Amino acid sequence: MIKNLKSSLILTVILILMFGVVYPLGIYTIGLVFSSNSVGSPIVKNEQIVGFENIGQSFTDDKYFWGRPSTVGYNAASTGGSNKGPTNPDYLAEVQARIDTFLLHNPGVKKEEIPSDLVTAPGSGIDPNISPNSAYIQVKRIAVVRNLPEAQIKALVDQSIENTVLGMPVINVLKLNLKLDELK
Repeated sequence: MIKNLKSSLILTVILILMFGVVYPLGIYTIGLVFSSNSVGSPIVKNEQIVGFENIGQSFTDDKYFWGRPSTVGYNAASTGGSNKGPTNPDYLAEVQARIDTFLLHNPGVKKEEIPSDLVTAPGSGIDPNISPNSAYIQVKRIAVVRNLPEAQIKALVDQSIENTVLGMPVINVLKLNLKLDELK
């Protein structure tokens, strides 16, 4: 019995040291080595941080491109999805409200033309990217509000397309909106 107790205590101390000290220090060290990825990749304009490349923000003004909705209010400290299934009535009501809002602000767009990433929240709740189609469908609204040619805004969207690790084309909404503010 004492032999088993002694073995259990030794194993407990080893696991506490391993997962309570060694592992956290290892992760912390990796964060220091790859610091550009561990601090959210801040975007600086006029010597001030205006946002983070890896964290979505809320844009609701008609003069800006809108990003993906967030179930956590774009709060990076509490990321996560809603965990509501595709048949949940509350979820369906939220999506329909997003569709109605989008259609109200984008006259001439049909419901079936709206890309799903503009009305459904990502699993993280803070996705900073949208699909190119989600940007193109907003070009007309932004051109009218900013009194700019649609072709100029479409060209800006074309220039903002990036490829993910998996090769999927995406557009970072914050970067695109910052470029949009630089247009004259």
